[in-house]
Amino acid sequence: MGSSNYNFKEEIIDQIEKSAALKEDIILKHVDEINDITNKIIKAYSNNNKVIWFGNGGSAADAQHLSCELVSKFLMDREAIPSIALTTNTSILTAISNDYSFEDVFARQVEAFAEKGDILVGITTSGTSPNVIKALEIGKKKGTINIAFTGENAEEIKDFVDYIIDIPSKDTPRIQESQIMIGHIICDLVERTLFGDQKWETKQYSSIETVQ
Repeated sequence: MGSSNYNFKEEIIDQIEKSAALKEDIILKHVDEINDITNKIIKAYSNNNKVIWFGNGGSAADAQHLSCELVSKFLMDREAIPSIALTTNTSILTAISNDYSFEDVFARQVEAFAEKGDILVGITTSGTSPNVIKALEIGKKKGTINIAFTGENAEEIKDFVDYIIDIPSKDTPRIQESQIMIGHIICDLVERTLFGDQKWETKQYSSIETVQ
């Protein structure tokens, strides 16, 4: 490997601009859905339900990330709220994959843990992950409220969800960046609505009122 210094500035700028442009498209396309999803999650927590997240690969990491923002905290010191990522128990993952199939790895857990009124969030940049779709199908039969975060291909998954955020892109990294942004927005608004009367830990938010 050479030791030369490369100039990547144009490529860096290009990728940042593409990411920013995609987020502008989301403002035009998905603000209403993000608002509706946030309200559904707030209502679910008010009814003592929970949020369950799942996905593969980078989407698994995002599922775990967003689940922990709810269980631990986003920006506020407050009570913990129940949220599960279905990608964290390696014994469950390997047992289901071995005893049944990898296609069942989330569906079997939804069968075990999901209750009517819970929120399921399936994350798949392709929109075609069989194990994500099957879990949403099982959840629908149990009476869960189903949400999908996908890329622009949402044809195979749309029949199994109540809300879909289909990011208008085929570029996996850009899709993932947008999905985590949306997840952060939702976690922030849920936290502030449920716990808005508590003291803010972060001073920059001290003047923000509870979201209605």
